[in-house]
Amino acid sequence: MNRDETRRTRDEAGRARDARDRDEAGRARNARPRDAYGRPLPHGAQGEERVPDDYAAPPEEALAEAQRLLDADRPFHAHEVLEAAWKAAPDPERELWKGLAQMAVGFTHVRRGNAQGAQSLLRRAADRIAPYEAAPHDVAAVRLAQEARALADRIERDGLGSVTDRDLAPRLT
Repeated sequence: MNRDETRRTRDEAGRARDARDRDEAGRARNARPRDAYGRPLPHGAQGEERVPDDYAAPPEEALAEAQRLLDADRPFHAHEVLEAAWKAAPDPERELWKGLAQMAVGFTHVRRGNAQGAQSLLRRAADRIAPYEAAPHDVAAVRLAQEARALADRIERDGLGSVTDRDLAPRLT
């Protein structure tokens, strides 16, 4: 790549960065509407209702809301709820919540048709969730870790066509 091409690439990246939505503190926020699986839509398009950036709920409420969203085939939105819980969780629980959020992202990748991303996120989720044999808030950690790993293995072996709706809405508790 010559100097002019490099400069053009940097200029384009800078314009894209500057065009991102930002909050009052300058942190990147994507206010673009999204489809049911979290893919950004053009500004002004009709998107799905989003989980607010400031969402905060007690753990049991967050689990119930995430379950409702998984049951409604909205794994991206369940991920947003679980991510909010992870960020608010006490240190000993953070990896559990992070794993639950990653599991929901794995389900999102399934719905988006990304087998490799699904496998990767489901395995990472299982690794984070598995150590919580006596998980707080009645999270079924051992079973969820086993199911996430088994689903990743099945996707690798048999492809995304082997995934059922039930696979993407496991009982969290």
